Amino acid sequence: MEADGPRGSSASISLQHPKGTRVPDRALEMDTQVTEKTGKNRRDGEKGQNLVEFAMVVPIFLILVFSIVDFGMGFHAWITVTNAAREGARVGAVGADTATIEARVVDTASSLVGAELDITVVNAQGTPGEAVSVDVQYDYELITPLANLLGIFGGGLGSPITFHSESEMRIE
Repeated sequence: MEADGPRGSSASISLQHPKGTRVPDRALEMDTQVTEKTGKNRRDGEKGQNLVEFAMVVPIFLILVFSIVDFGMGFHAWITVTNAAREGARVGAVGADTATIEARVVDTASSLVGAELDITVVNAQGTPGEAVSVDVQYDYELITPLANLLGIFGGGLGSPITFHSESEMRIE
């Protein structure tokens, strides 16, 4: 094999037979023969193939992306609800009243829509040694049409999804 050009770049490559005669490239010759005989390129029948494959893959790809987005946002909401209940119980454990506990829960869950929170406080400002209980519920609405898409196929998630967390701490 010989290479022409500076530093071995292959501007033109020709194959050499051991006896020094040039060996033709069979794939190139066959492609040229097909084009010459039929007047068509071998790839003329594949013009719409990429578009069809793209149309088949896009719905599956979008469902996957929607699932990832909704899972991440839902996971964030679940962790926020759990943390808000724990923070409310912690404030209640040092003797805060119901309004202060609810305000702390709403402040902790500020990344969620505050009107959607359902907060229940039991035994606020109780006697020391007893437990204060804070129960938080949040209805999470899916932000993508994933539930509707899955409903078409007979499965699906109920929307809204309710996250619930209850936390108890001993009053000091």
